[in-house]
Amino acid sequence: MIRLTRAPNIAIAALWVDALTQAGMPASVQRYYLGSVAGELPPDQCLPEVWLTHDEQESQARAFLREFTHVKQRRWHCACGEIVEGGFEQCWNCGLPMPE
Repeated sequence: MIRLTRAPNIAIAALWVDALTQAGMPASVQRYYLGSVAGELPPDQCLPEVWLTHDEQESQARAFLREFTHVKQRRWHCACGEIVEGGFEQCWNCGLPMPE
């Protein structure tokens, strides 16, 4: 096993682990419960960590996480007149899909 990264919180760590696992790279969250002792231990030592099960997948997993966490944000104009920003592929106002 090898540590890939620290996550800012448990929810993000679980999301990253699920995404890695779905992509065929088994991973797990370590330091799951250490957030409760922040203050007794330095806060940066209590962050959850994402660990990869198979060391040989490290470069692939790091590239996957980099791409997963840096999704391009888009800005487009919907036919209803709204400006839709971010990663949305559907208009929040009328529900039309993003034009191609």
